[in-house]
Amino acid sequence: MKMVMLKTSLLRSIILCAIFFVSFLRCSSEKTNGVTEAEVLFKEAEESIGKKRYIAALEKLNAIRAQHPYSFYATPSELRIADVKFLQENFAESAADYQLFRDMHPKHERIDYVIFRLAESLYNQMPSTFDRDLSVAEDSVKHYQELLDHYPKSLFLKDAKERIENVAKQVRSREKYIADFYFKTEKYEAALWRYEYILGRFNDVELIEHAKVRFISSLNELNRIDECLAKSKEFAPQLGQPKLQELSLLVEKCGKKIAKLESR
Repeated sequence: MKMVMLKTSLLRSIILCAIFFVSFLRCSSEKTNGVTEAEVLFKEAEESIGKKRYIAALEKLNAIRAQHPYSFYATPSELRIADVKFLQENFAESAADYQLFRDMHPKHERIDYVIFRLAESLYNQMPSTFDRDLSVAEDSVKHYQELLDHYPKSLFLKDAKERIENVAKQVRSREKYIADFYFKTEKYEAALWRYEYILGRFNDVELIEHAKVRFISSLNELNRIDECLAKSKEFAPQLGQPKLQELSLLVEKCGKKIAKLESR
């Protein structure tokens, strides 16, 4: 009886060991392969990114930075941290991380990508309507333009050009909105300054013609008749037919004001 119990206990131990060994082999085969712990962590982080498990990815990437700061994967981890925050749409944080990476690794082989993603992080913070502050979008243009000026072989040039044009369109719309607001609320001195600013900064034909007519109209409303007539004469050859008709009406108003003053 005692011998039977001993054999049963021995058999149970063998079975448990076999189960443990099989489980160990299975876990080992499921673990990401890698020569170093840093490599394993980096590959696991990439797998997490692929599955959109961004928090898990950041934990592994930060572990590489903290525990293996001199490994081959330390620098790629810094860049991927910025990428993950970009994918999470934490654009303020990703912009800061891309800028830091650029400062720390100015000669990096993917520096054009870093500059583009820095610009994208700023661009994606642009408000949805042009009547709000667009300074962050204008900052993005500086980086897009840098890409165009210094990295002519970059794969991101087409996107950079499109973003620059879109920001420029938003900025033009904002400036027109502000100037027109002052004009409509009869703040003609402020309107005059804003239209003059538009004339000195932009070259969009439609916007320029609008600004010229409104500039003259503001002079008229301010009873600056001599300037109104002088600017009308200067701007007339530069206007298309629809705006030229508006200008003619303004000149007529100025003429009537002069006649009225002379009759007194």
